[in-house]
Amino acid sequence: MALDKTDVAKIAHLARLAVDSDDALDHYASELSSILHLVEQMDGVDTTGVEPMAHPLHMTQRLRPDQVTEAEQRAHFQQTAPATQGGLYLVPKVIE
Repeated sequence: MALDKTDVAKIAHLARLAVDSDDALDHYASELSSILHLVEQMDGVDTTGVEPMAHPLHMTQRLRPDQVTEAEQRAHFQQTAPATQGGLYLVPKVIE
């Protein structure tokens, strides 16, 4: 599928893009036509039996072991709180 200047001008208008000159329209028409040609080529490839991929790289995520890495500092942090009870922060009731 080849695009001409009028097609590119219409697309630019719909996308609210300003194209300054006819030379730019010719250039964009050529570039967009080559992209559409590539898509047509890719559409013609037989993909029967090819399983879709979730990611282009066949990799597994390296996970770290689930271990505690910081010391417990709850008492230290709750010293500055206005009100605590049983290790929890107490806040005023906002919904009745």
